[in-house]
Amino acid sequence: MNRILIVDDDKDIRTLLSRFLEKEGYKTEQAGLCKEALELIKNDKFDLIVCDFKLPDDSGLDLVKKIKVVDHQCQIIMITGYSDVKIAVQAMKLGVYDYVTKPLYPDEFLQIVKESLDTKGLPKKIKRVPDKFVEGISNQSKQVLKHISLIAPTDMSVVILGETGTGKEYIARAIHDKSARKNGPFVTVDCGALPQELAGSELFGHVKGAFTGAIKDKQGSFEYANGGTLFLDEIGNLSYENQVKLLRVLQEKQIKRLGSNSQITVDVRVLTATNEDLAKSVREGNFREDLFYRFNEFTINLTPLRERKSDIMVYAQHFLNMANRSLGKEVSGFHPKVSKRLQDYYWHGNLRELKNVVKRAVLLCAEREIIEEHLPEEIVNPIYLAAGIEPDTGSADAANLKSISEIAERQAILDILEKTGNNKTMTANILKIHRKTLYNKLKAYNIEL
Repeated sequence: MNRILIVDDDKDIRTLLSRFLEKEGYKTEQAGLCKEALELIKNDKFDLIVCDFKLPDDSGLDLVKKIKVVDHQCQIIMITGYSDVKIAVQAMKLGVYDYVTKPLYPDEFLQIVKESLDTKGLPKKIKRVPDKFVEGISNQSKQVLKHISLIAPTDMSVVILGETGTGKEYIARAIHDKSARKNGPFVTVDCGALPQELAGSELFGHVKGAFTGAIKDKQGSFEYANGGTLFLDEIGNLSYENQVKLLRVLQEKQIKRLGSNSQITVDVRVLTATNEDLAKSVREGNFREDLFYRFNEFTINLTPLRERKSDIMVYAQHFLNMANRSLGKEVSGFHPKVSKRLQDYYWHGNLRELKNVVKRAVLLCAEREIIEEHLPEEIVNPIYLAAGIEPDTGSADAANLKSISEIAERQAILDILEKTGNNKTMTANILKIHRKTLYNKLKAYNIEL
């Protein structure tokens, strides 16, 4: 029986979720504070943790970081009372399985719980990647396809650059599938969700007794990928020590498990991905220059989804077909108004966000096609959180000067809060407004910290 920990300061919500999940056959525990949750996690084993984003003694994001240190394979679903795509993207980068906004729809939430438990233990090894690679129709997508065809037959190392959710893993898988190694393993490691103290064991393996908790020998990802391809996502998150070890493996094609003196020969093609500027990290001394050039034999740049609008409905239809199969539905397509909403939206989370939006819409849809009421509020009534984005001047609200001014003011406040680490006094001083005025604006713009 799967065990689930529910972390929320609202006792009523904890109780309702607990009863609902236990009715579905799960065993649950509850915690109202981060420190209570961490004590339970240290003393017991949970398959899934459902935590609120906002907790009295810490933020949900900080709790996620601490959970991953204690049990980096535990699945986490984050719930929140308001929608902020930037926070959702940050949560995903920390290793959260999914990010769900309140109110919770029982069928949707249960589906996410089941899927998170179905994939438990897979992300650090061989991930479930759909076997069908969908080709976009934009000029940018066609250029990427040309690069894949060019580089795949070689054994060159490739760096895939792109924002979170742009499909970097799909590109890596496409390179592997078109290479001479296609019959070998394709192994992925998300370095961004991997605690630094466990990265060496994850990559190179360990022997029994190598460190506290090493109760048996373990193969690392390089051994799993022998004869195939190893995909290292968010490579910029590796510690300097592990960068040194990784460079040695690439040069010598041999690994040494932690705690062992024996060398193991491996034949692995390494593909890497990042949403950071690695060249800048090299200049700042945060990433080894020799490792960077070892990786960077060829670069593929992935354009954000918002900059290739002709691809949006191609992928939306693909995700709809996937959701139909997964949920046992027969939704045929999208209402024209929905198609326009999807094409006009900013897509901070790119393809990953689009996939989640479409799947949720299919789950809620009882008609033949998806209509606007099946879309999240932030898509139907978008708040432009990204600097430089132009509102839709075709709508009455966007054409209103006050509305446009408020959008710009809200974004300015968010930008300064981010730079000051949510320090309200410092933010007010930089904005040259009274602290009480800042509080009023935070409330008016529904900005929760």
